[in-house]
Amino acid sequence: METNNPEVEMNKTALYNLHLAADARMVEFAGYEMPVQYPLGVKKEHLWVRENAGLFDVSHMGQVILSGEGVKAGLEALMPVDVEGLAEGTQRYGLFTNDKGGIQDDLMFANWGEKVFVVVNAACKEQDIAHMQNALGEDKVQIIDDRSLLAIQGPKARAAMARLVPEVADMIFMQSLKFDWNGNELWVSCSGYTGEDGYEVSVADDVAEEFANALLAQEEVEWIGLGARDSLRLEAGLCLYGHDIDTTTTPSEAALTWAVQKVRREAGEREGGFAGDSVILPQLPQATNKVEVSRKRLGFIAQGKAPVREGVEVVDANDKVVGVVTSGGFAPSLSVPILMAYVSTDADLENVFALVRGKKVALEKTAMPFVTARYYRG
Repeated sequence: METNNPEVEMNKTALYNLHLAADARMVEFAGYEMPVQYPLGVKKEHLWVRENAGLFDVSHMGQVILSGEGVKAGLEALMPVDVEGLAEGTQRYGLFTNDKGGIQDDLMFANWGEKVFVVVNAACKEQDIAHMQNALGEDKVQIIDDRSLLAIQGPKARAAMARLVPEVADMIFMQSLKFDWNGNELWVSCSGYTGEDGYEVSVADDVAEEFANALLAQEEVEWIGLGARDSLRLEAGLCLYGHDIDTTTTPSEAALTWAVQKVRREAGEREGGFAGDSVILPQLPQATNKVEVSRKRLGFIAQGKAPVREGVEVVDANDKVVGVVTSGGFAPSLSVPILMAYVSTDADLENVFALVRGKKVALEKTAMPFVTARYYRG
């Protein structure tokens, strides 16, 4: 959300001055002044990432290191996810859940041997950190507030990063390793939020500008703002917390059952033991007494060229409301409007419509991701 209130003091990332120098349009996002777009414009930035390499400042995200006896078991108790079985040097997608089976936040966590590195969403980081401190103890939760976080994404991102740190060329999707760059330690994961190959890099604030400039000096790398970040993640079929998932949505409703590993499911070696397990486990495939959910997150292509935005109702042929759009927009890579919506599981998906300003726009159900992911798996 953009703010023009001079009395509101926003947080700034260590790369703020670089964004101004690049003539970025800055907006308020999760309490930070962040670049929503650059002179290239959202559509061209989006397509640049699909064809080249885009650089994103995501330093507003929360970075945390967990250490001490029992932290892996403690973290696993907060999520329906396999923490203890995660291989060292790799990371995994996680979900904090509540007693009703709802999702408190989604996050990434990496096994660094005796330590666990956690990255949480900017808007939820205070509550997430408090959640971990309450469960694990404050002494085991180290808040990292002196490092920036950059993401470089796109088919040419690997080559661009490898010119600075040759060893990253061999990384595969979801690895999380440490490297040296000019005497500075980089925390590098082979992951991102666009569906493209690339990296997320944690770098000390005092060298963040130097590192960003080293990437930007390469002709295939351009700054990319929040606007294109959102359209890219929508094409990738990825959830945005607070929109596509929240405390009222369960993993099954959100089509995130893949995030619950077998070991945590019914009859698994470490079945349950997390908040909301009595709700979440019966909803999973192969549950003994399976409980069917009444709605599901689904992907659709909309007829015409007009984007269908969040909050628009989904109706059936008889004008009965059967769902609601949670994310939607025009997909630059496909030249069609796409959207994600929660729709009743008993709806006739051959005859559903988005109700846009009183007009019914036909929807065609489609598989997600809308654009094929290009993660590098070796």
